[in-house]
Amino acid sequence: MTAAPTTDEYRTLIARALGAALDADTDGPDLRRLFTPSSHRLALDPDVTVVRGARGTGKTYWAKALTDPELREVAARSYMMPRLRRVRVTTGFRTGGNSETPYPGKRKIARLLRDVVGPEGYDIFWHAVVMMALDVPEIASIPDWPDRIRWAAANEDAYDDALGKADREARDSGETRVLLFDALDHLHADRTTADRLVSALFQVALELRLTTGALRAKIFVRPDMYDSAPKTFPDASKLGANAADLTWSRENLYGLLFHRLGNHPSTEAEKFRAQYGKWEVQGEGRFIAPVDLIADEKCQEQAFISLAGPYMGTDRRKGHTFTWVPNHLQDGKGRVSPRTWLLALRTAADLTAARYAMQPYPLHYEALRESLHEASRVRVNELKEDIGWAAAAIGQLEGEQVPMEPSHVRFLWEQGGLTGILRDMAAADEGAEGPEGGREGGSGPRDADDLFALIEELVDLGVLTKRTSGALDLPDVYRLAFNIGRKGGVPRKS
Repeated sequence: MTAAPTTDEYRTLIARALGAALDADTDGPDLRRLFTPSSHRLALDPDVTVVRGARGTGKTYWAKALTDPELREVAARSYMMPRLRRVRVTTGFRTGGNSETPYPGKRKIARLLRDVVGPEGYDIFWHAVVMMALDVPEIASIPDWPDRIRWAAANEDAYDDALGKADREARDSGETRVLLFDALDHLHADRTTADRLVSALFQVALELRLTTGALRAKIFVRPDMYDSAPKTFPDASKLGANAADLTWSRENLYGLLFHRLGNHPSTEAEKFRAQYGKWEVQGEGRFIAPVDLIADEKCQEQAFISLAGPYMGTDRRKGHTFTWVPNHLQDGKGRVSPRTWLLALRTAADLTAARYAMQPYPLHYEALRESLHEASRVRVNELKEDIGWAAAAIGQLEGEQVPMEPSHVRFLWEQGGLTGILRDMAAADEGAEGPEGGREGGSGPRDADDLFALIEELVDLGVLTKRTSGALDLPDVYRLAFNIGRKGGVPRKS
């Protein structure tokens, strides 16, 4: 049997295998690293219209993977879903819309809604986008979006004709045409407007599913945006019955870790694979771990103990490493972002090499504890990019300690002028220049004037948690970067 990696080799492997950029916008999926957790199978089914997922759970990752024939083949094989081999995928919306894409960017959308579409024409906006995605010649030949919208409004029958033609062509070729929609939090700065846009998109997607046999929409959306989008149109209940959730169980997170370690192109990865049974070779350079390493928590725990030891200290009183790390990376809904998970472990490997190089395990428990600060910093940066208003609200609690009474939170917000700040953020976003339509931060809150509602919305997002006593708490993955204390918790950096 091949000798196990040494402690230094394990550290090197962890740092390198987890060391690439972990943002789906800059680090797309590839053949080696693409991991297919069992819980994500339904999300890839062409007939599933809505896929709900929090930031970092894989929405953009899967949206990109589905547009790549090679990666679709991996998914088709892994999930035993041969239908994925017979799909044609086109992106209907994501960040980066411009004159070269079949959808406009955020700034352009804001101008279209203000100057062309009007409050009752959101469905016409999406009709134009769908026809552009289907490459309908009559609208694709029009050079700018205002005239495309006007043409779609003046030729409503053309939309039905275009769907019928595309449906027949797809049926004749034996394909399913899938239109992908992602990054819907970047549709518009105003939350009410964004919700109405999402609602209209849901209606268009449902119509595709109910009236055609081979045209489908797949919409990747945050759970809170799914919940807040109005669903007053006919058959709206069928959306929920036909939705999937991108979730990551502890078993999935460890499966992802071991998949990444086993698929790194290095001798250290070869030694790692040799310790855990037979890995299936699937394409050039791609290996599939034995089932117990990706699906059996007892086996996973033993494998992780070989990396980090059994305890978060000298004995069990400080906690078990296998459960402690994912538990402290959870948000208020119990969700762990795989991106944050991999970042924490990579950081722990670097810290161990720098500060605890002589200890017997590749990951030292103090390094694991310290790595939470870097994971929290990155998670909060993501929050600022996607839900900027939430970061602004929690930022006003800096220096405080949780748990905290809701009345004290509201006092701090009133003292800091939060409502005015949120209004200014929305105005700056709507008016800013740039190809993406303004600064980062996604859509605003549902009601910036209602501080009670802001608390409930932050709880719904998983940024805050509410104890049975009614006091408010903050998960470590947000608390540490915002410099908020908790008695007995992981300490803030001094």
